[in-house]
Amino acid sequence: MTPIRVLLADDHALFRAGIRSLLDSLEGVEIVGEARDGHEALRMVAERRPDVVLLDIALPELNGIEVAERMARDFPGVRVLALSMHASEEYVLRSLRAGAAGYLLKDSTVSDLETALRSVAEGGSYLSPAVSRHVLADYVRRVGGSELPPEPALTPRQKEVLQLIAEGHGTKEIAARLGVSPKTVETHRAQLMERLGIHDVPGLVRYAIRARMVSADDV
Repeated sequence: MTPIRVLLADDHALFRAGIRSLLDSLEGVEIVGEARDGHEALRMVAERRPDVVLLDIALPELNGIEVAERMARDFPGVRVLALSMHASEEYVLRSLRAGAAGYLLKDSTVSDLETALRSVAEGGSYLSPAVSRHVLADYVRRVGGSELPPEPALTPRQKEVLQLIAEGHGTKEIAARLGVSPKTVETHRAQLMERLGIHDVPGLVRYAIRARMVSADDV
């Protein structure tokens, strides 16, 4: 039997170690790498071509939803199983819209993990039992459509800058992380404020939290 090649992407070392131990106990599963942030996850997907990425939605620097969107575009053959502490319908819908094939809560059982992994690897989908389909249906009915309300269109780089601002990084640090000049970061920030109609950094942070780009616990 060909093993399921799995990449684990989560910024918490202890959680990664725990998931790795569980995956090691499953027959027919091979762990091909571990990533600590969104950029590293994308690099490792390109290098190692896993079958499934267990992807934390709240990754630093580049959040899991943005990573899922880029993977759907650049690596359509790689399946994403989103990992999250949040059972809210907003997080679930954003993850599925970004291209995730499944959504698994971090407090799930080992049996749920195995079921989710195998289902996604075989081309199916999976939602944690706590994320019931009728809750999703209720949310869709409230917003009046099949997706979340439309958001202002931001470029991938603008989303990166916004997330880093919301995480509390300064201009020079953002510039160093992205490999650009501080002036370029300031330009992106000004463009973000203009496009979103927001005129200060605290406002950008509040927007990023509302848009589920970061958790309020992370800022």
